[in-house]
Amino acid sequence: MSVSRTIRGDDAGGRLTTRPGQPSRTVEPGLHRLELDPRRDALLYVPAGYDAARPAPLVVMLHGAGGSGQNALRILQGMADDAGLVLLAPDSRDQTWDVIVGGFGPDVAFIQSALEETFDRCAVDPARVAVEGFSDGASYALSLGIANGDLFTHLIAFSPGFASPPAQRGAPEIYVSHGRADRVLPIDACSRRLVPRLAAAGYAVNYHEFGGAHTVPPDLAAEAVAWFLGREPPAERQSLA
Repeated sequence: MSVSRTIRGDDAGGRLTTRPGQPSRTVEPGLHRLELDPRRDALLYVPAGYDAARPAPLVVMLHGAGGSGQNALRILQGMADDAGLVLLAPDSRDQTWDVIVGGFGPDVAFIQSALEETFDRCAVDPARVAVEGFSDGASYALSLGIANGDLFTHLIAFSPGFASPPAQRGAPEIYVSHGRADRVLPIDACSRRLVPRLAAAGYAVNYHEFGGAHTVPPDLAAEAVAWFLGREPPAERQSLA
């Protein structure tokens, strides 16, 4: 995979127009298939204790190449009940996300539909809407999230390769982690180049390197959730020197 050398800004597509509002339906806690596609669908997890009278934080979870929404859910689902998180995990239309193989298109349309279904079922706090991803999903989370920073308040990228948004909108906060022993998306070519460019573009970036490989350590997943919910003060930004 090539690594983008810049954060582009050509304003071509990638827009999500749906927004949280008053749900027209009720939803029970637990895991639900949205039944938007018989082959590659989207999963919605509603936490125990969900109360439509108290809008919940939402995390849109994006899987890595060759994965699925079910794979993506594993990163945060074990924390969702205690944290009160609604999780939405769509499948990409193909083996990975559209912008990685050519440009924004069918995946944006599918995520739009999945969000519409989610907002119609769940009361979501518009001040806590995150997009999270791992590997290719992390690159897509940054690309889609920066282009839709008027929807997403927080972006969480575990081991990203690049960011290629068509434009910058809003000012989402960003969390990035990357393993120093990552051989799939080497840190020197990826996050150590990308994070300074994000910071230079004006984003507040909470960046963490760890000693492992291409993975999401559970302690960093928990830290990212606490950061998203504002339950812990942000850690100092790690030096890239």
